[in-house]
Order: sequence, then structure tokens, then C-alpha cells
Amino acid sequence: MWRALGPGLLLAGAAVGVSHLVQSTRAGAVYGFGLLWLIILANLAKYPAFRFAPQYAAATGTSLLEGYRRQGRWALSVYLVLTLGTMFTVQGAVALVTAGLAKGSLGLPGSPVTIAGGLMALCAGLLVIGRYRWLDRINKIMITLLTVSTLVATALALPRVSAFNLWPTGPIELQDLFFAAALVGWMPSAIDIAAWHSMWTLARSEDTGERPTVGAVIFDFHMGYWGAALLAICFVALGAGVMHDAGARFADSAGGFAQQIIELYTATLGEWSRPMIAGCAFAVMFTTTFTVVDGFPRALAVLVGRFKGPETPWAPTAGDRTFRLAYWASMALLAGGSLVVISLLLSSLKAMVDLATVLSCITAPILAWLNHRAIMGPEIPPAHRPAPWLVAMSWAGIATLTVFAVGYLWLRLS
Repeated sequence: MWRALGPGLLLAGAAVGVSHLVQSTRAGAVYGFGLLWLIILANLAKYPAFRFAPQYAAATGTSLLEGYRRQGRWALSVYLVLTLGTMFTVQGAVALVTAGLAKGSLGLPGSPVTIAGGLMALCAGLLVIGRYRWLDRINKIMITLLTVSTLVATALALPRVSAFNLWPTGPIELQDLFFAAALVGWMPSAIDIAAWHSMWTLARSEDTGERPTVGAVIFDFHMGYWGAALLAICFVALGAGVMHDAGARFADSAGGFAQQIIELYTATLGEWSRPMIAGCAFAVMFTTTFTVVDGFPRALAVLVGRFKGPETPWAPTAGDRTFRLAYWASMALLAGGSLVVISLLLSSLKAMVDLATVLSCITAPILAWLNHRAIMGPEIPPAHRPAPWLVAMSWAGIATLTVFAVGYLWLRLS
């Protein structure tokens, strides 16, 4: 289990970012604990779809995208379209928030666009040098830092909560429903990163030279997934304890948002907490930026191979020339497109975040259905197929996510 530990923490690193620091804190600031139930529901609804990815990789020795290919190349095409449709906005939102925190907490000079580009270049350089091994090691350090600092900050903020409301107070308006859809979209994260988790599981196997058991992989997944869910609750508590009673609202710009987060926390908890809050916030976003810079290109590179033919179980991919060329070309495309999106939506951080998260909300039921079909495929040994309760939970999750997606589209178009 210890040697398998890593991909689940990468999942946590990718998840604990905009969805937590921005959306969860925003939920606590505006609604107190009134949307906590929605965050818990979203984590439960998406649990099977996320779990099936590493389970598929451990059971078959191939990535989840091979499970899509076995359903037909139409499934790969669906994933490709969804990836291309969301990756620039997702990377742009993540990089912009990280740049704002770097500028606000570290005092870096330059525009948010320049800093965002520099951060993505730094992540790419680290991946050039260390590949998966550095991705794994750096993420573990950052995850540890943000977990400890977030738990400490939450413990200090909880006594300041005036009321533990379990439902939003006041009338519910249309914009509240739109925010709820955006919150579900990235809670704990977009389902398309489940495929990344299966690829990280294979990369971890290549790094250690061992094929992990299904039990070890599920243990690693639970560490990352439920750890991310706990941190989401912590950020709701931070928003409720620090910002809700003060009636604070988030600034639209990335730099203003970052400075607002740090100043509000230090004003309430004390100036001594400034390094902890700044370190926690930056660690949250840097881990997300680092994993997203690797995740989208890795998925696109594997897609190139899956369209060509079946995947060989447990074949190393890092040394494959075609994979490497597709990986680095995809990374360059991702960086360029993300900087264009940042430039166009620079003036409104909330607009960019809401756009990215809503897109993920709409696509969630489709990807959850594909993951369900993959884990029930004939290539899965009977011993490694999900138990009946998990199959039922998966169908319930797909239905729940469909209700949110259809409900959002109906409200938006009506």
C-alpha cells in the first residue's frame, strides 16, 4: 500500500484548488453552512465515477481510456471533444488564481498573464527534469503543507462561526441556483480527471517497477478522495467563520481576490497567521496548476495511442517517442490556449471560474456513465468488478448529476 501511495494524492492535488479555495470558501462566505449538504452530496454522487478509474487500471493494467476504446471509438471521441472544450478554460482559471496568489502573497512583479505563463513554464520545466517522479514528490510535500495549515486555520476559525445554518437563509434567487451548479461541477473536481488518475496509477507502477493490487490502489484513492472532501468542508468553515458575518464579497480580479483572502484571514486570526494563510493558499493552487499542466497533455497523448490501436497492459509510456512528442505538443497547445483565455477574461475571475465549473457540471453525467460502462466491461475479472451496492450507488450518482446538468440548462435557456 505504501509503494502504491501517490496517484490518489495527485488526485487530491488536482481537486483541492479552485473548487476549494475559491468555490468552497465563497459558499461559506455567502451562505454560511447552508450549502454544506450540497458539497457532501456532490462528493457522494461522484465517488463511484472517480473510484472506477484506478480500479480499472489496477484490474486490467491499462488506462481508463482503453476502457473507453473498448466501448467504441465514439467514446474516445466524446472524451476528446469534452477535453478540448474545457481544458483551456480550466487551465486558465487555475493558472489565473495561482498567479493572483503569487502576486499577492509573494509580491511577484508583472501582470497576472505574465505570472501565469511563468508558473506554467516552471511546472513544465519540473516535468521535463523529473517526469512523474518529481510530480509525485513535489505534490506530496505541497499536499502535506496545505493539509496541516488548512486544519490549523479551520480550528482557529470555527469558534468565530455565529450560526451553523443547514440551509441558505433568505430567498433563493436564480443566481444562487447557477452558483450551486458551478459548485457541483468542480466538487471535488471535474470527472474528466478520473482518467488522469488511471494514467498516474500506470506511471506510478512504471516508477516503482511493481504492479499494485486493486486493494492497494483503492486505499490510495480513498486517502486522496476523502482527504479532498474533508478539506472542502474546512474551506466552507473558513469562509463561514471569517467572511460570512462580515458580509464580505469576493473581488473580481485575481490579484484582488488573493489579497482579500489573505487580509481577511490575518485580520481575523491575527497578523502572525499571514505566512500560514499565504503558504496554505499558494500550496493549494500550485499543486492544482502542477497536476493540471501534466494531466491534460497526458490524456491527449494517451488518446493519440488509443485511436491507433489497443493499449498494451503495463507498457511504459514515458519512454515512448510518439507519446513524448504528443505530450509536449499538447502541453504547448494547452499553455498557449490558456493564456489567450486569461487575456480575454482577465477582468473577471468569478466569470472565468463559473464558466469552467459549469462546463464540468454539464459534462459530468456523460463521463460518469462512460466510467460505469468501462468498469462493467468483459475485460474486468469478476473478482475486481464493483459490488452490487457500488453499482447501485453509481447509477444513483449518474441520475443526480443528470438532474443538476439538465436543471442548469433548463434554467439558463428558459
